[in-house]
Amino acid sequence: MANKGLLRATLTLLTGGALAQALPLLLGPWLTRIYTPAEFGQFSFLWALASNVAVVGCARYEFALPLEADAGRAAVLMALCARVLLVMTAVSAVVGLILWAWQDLTLGWLMPFAVLAAAATQWLTLWVTRAQRFHLLAGSRVLQYGGGALLQLGFGLASLGVLGLLLGPVLAALATAALLARPAPLGGWASLWRVPRQAVREMAAKHRDFPLFNTPHAFAGALQDSLAMLLIAAWAGDAAAGFWALALRYCKAPASLIGGALSQVLYPRLVAAVDGPEALQLVRRTMAVLLLLSAPLVLALLLGGPWIFATLFGQAWQPAGEVARALAPYISLHFVASPLSVAMMAWRAQAWGLRLALLGQVLFVLGLAGGLALGGLIGAAWGVSAAMLAYFGYFFWALAHWQNFPDVHPHAPV
Repeated sequence: MANKGLLRATLTLLTGGALAQALPLLLGPWLTRIYTPAEFGQFSFLWALASNVAVVGCARYEFALPLEADAGRAAVLMALCARVLLVMTAVSAVVGLILWAWQDLTLGWLMPFAVLAAAATQWLTLWVTRAQRFHLLAGSRVLQYGGGALLQLGFGLASLGVLGLLLGPVLAALATAALLARPAPLGGWASLWRVPRQAVREMAAKHRDFPLFNTPHAFAGALQDSLAMLLIAAWAGDAAAGFWALALRYCKAPASLIGGALSQVLYPRLVAAVDGPEALQLVRRTMAVLLLLSAPLVLALLLGGPWIFATLFGQAWQPAGEVARALAPYISLHFVASPLSVAMMAWRAQAWGLRLALLGQVLFVLGLAGGLALGGLIGAAWGVSAAMLAYFGYFFWALAHWQNFPDVHPHAPV
C-alpha cells in the first residue's frame, strides 16, 4: 500500500514536471537562435551565483519542515526560515552592488530579487511537501519552469539580451512562491513575525544539524557550478561557458524532472520508515530503477550528442553537443545520485554527507581544471566524467549498505 502511495505521488509530480520541462525544452531551439552563446554564458554565471546564495537562503532549515508534525511547531520553524531569508536577501543586495561596481553589470541590482525568488520557492516547496499536497507542487513546477521559458522568449523578442534571460526565471519564481504560499501557517503569515525570539532560538537549536552540515554541503555544491562557469569563461571565453551551460541544462533536465519529483516523495517516506531494513529496501529499489532509466540517456549522448545539439539548436551550438557527449557518464551518475541524497537528511547522516560531498566537489574542480589545461573545453568535460566515476561509485555502495540508522525517528514523539 505504501509503495502504491509512493508511486502515485511520484507520478503526480512527474506529470507536472513533464509539463514544466516541456516548454523550456520545446522553446530551447528558438531561444538559442535569439540569444548568443556569449549571452547564455553571462546569464549562466550570474544565475549560478544567485542560486549559490539562494540554496542556503533559509540556512536549510526548510528541510526540517517534514520532521515537524505539530502545526504550532511547524509555524515556529516557518518563522525561523522567514527571518533567515530576510537576512540572506539583504546580504545578496550587498553582493549585487559589488557586482554592479566591480564589473559594471546592470544586472547587479537584480541579485537580491533572484535570491529571494529562488530561495522562497525552495522554502515553500518544502512547506507544501510537508502537507503532501503533490498536485499543488506539480502545478507550481509548471508555472516556475514553463513560465520562466515563456518570459525569456518574450524578453528575447524584445531584444533585452542577458537582462531578459535573467528576468524570466526571476519573475516566474516569484509567481511560484506566491502560489505555494497557501495554505498559510498556523496563525497566518503575519503572525510569523510575532513568534517570540526564544521559541525561534529553541527551534534553531533543535534542528542545528541542517545549518551546521547541510548548509555548507548545499553551498559547496552550488559553488561548484559557479566555479565551473568562472574557470571556463576565464580559460575559454563566454561562448565556451554558454556551450557548457546549455549542455548541462538539457542533459540534466531528466534529473530535474524525475529526480526532483522522486526526492520530494522519497524524503518523507524515508523519515516515516518503520526501521532500517525498510528504509534500505526503499533506497536500493529506487537506485536500481534510476540506473535503468539512465542507460538510454547515456547511449544517446555518447552516440549522437553533437548531431542532436546541432540539429535542435543550430550548427553554432554543435560544440555544446560535444560537451554533452563527454559529460554523458557524469550526467548518468548524477541522475541517480541526485534524488538519493535526501537519505542523508532522513538518516541524520549529514556530517558524513558533507565530508563526502566536499571530497566530490574537490574532485570535480580538479577534473575540470586538469581537463581544461590538457584538452580545452572538451577535455574539461571528459575530466569531470573521469573524476566523478569513483566518487559516485562509493556513494552508491555506501547507501546500499548503510547501517547507522537513527535509533529514534525524528518525527516520532520523545
